[in-house]
Amino acid sequence: MRTWNSFRVHSERFEFELLNLSVELHLCFYNPFFFIFWFVIEYVQMKMCPFVISVLLAFGLPLIMTEVVKSFSACSQFFLNEQPSVIPGILENSLSKDNRYKLICQKYKNAYRFATLYDTTNRIPVFSAYKYTEKGHFTRPNKEWMTESELDPPVAEMTVPCLNQAISADYCKNCYKVNRGHLFPCCHAADLDTAESTFTLTNVVPQKISFNAGSWKRMEEETKEIMDTCKNNNNEVLAHVLTGAIPGNNKMKKKVNIPSFMWMAFCCYNSTENAWVSQAYWAPNEEENTKVNIPKRSLLELQGFLNANWVQNVQLFENNCTL
Repeated sequence: MRTWNSFRVHSERFEFELLNLSVELHLCFYNPFFFIFWFVIEYVQMKMCPFVISVLLAFGLPLIMTEVVKSFSACSQFFLNEQPSVIPGILENSLSKDNRYKLICQKYKNAYRFATLYDTTNRIPVFSAYKYTEKGHFTRPNKEWMTESELDPPVAEMTVPCLNQAISADYCKNCYKVNRGHLFPCCHAADLDTAESTFTLTNVVPQKISFNAGSWKRMEEETKEIMDTCKNNNNEVLAHVLTGAIPGNNKMKKKVNIPSFMWMAFCCYNSTENAWVSQAYWAPNEEENTKVNIPKRSLLELQGFLNANWVQNVQLFENNCTL
């Protein structure tokens, strides 16, 4: 961690400012053998038209070795029957229908851990898809936040980095009353490596702190207990899970969208009942002053909510989990 002292040079039209930053080394380009120099140029529309030029130096940046893909076929195992969700105009036939949405196979320590559909305009994930196979025996890792190298590949010597994703510096302390809210929570991970893989900024959204630590956390624990009862014909715990966010109207530092709602759904086969089981939840991303619980909903109710408040004709699971 390094600190640069700020200075200002005034001219008639522009104010140059080198920010006094404590830089967390969570940037976008990685080469383990060389120093990387890069420049960030950000124009801020204000009365005197000032702009900020930040010059950062980094070495040994923490990255998750993901694969930005054209189709989810490489990591289709995280979707029910290997069939990704259908979101008209965004994701259809396992393909992105708009270049702003990137398909990510989240690869960590040489294994695919989960899949993410990422919105590069809002700099938040649309959803993360994963398999729940019972929580492993590990404590929550103290993991540095990682970025995705393939979302911002270098194309020139003066490439402006991190145009397509959030970085740690975007999550300012003591503002907006938000923190990093996992979509694939580490408390649902099967092992420590998978838990660590969830600490990528493409798997999190700005979530109200009291909401994240309150009703949303209780929902994650509740669903874990329910999914533990889902066992396939081999008597193995298995559920397919989707967790997502609906973009809101506000952004942190005019960059990262603060979602208006968060949602979660799972589908699994319960061999004891010889039936497919689904459950869904959604809640506004708002501060909580009292203890509240997120009510259980059906998958069809959630899809109806998404259709009314986001995109029409959404289908999260193949055959609506009635296989």
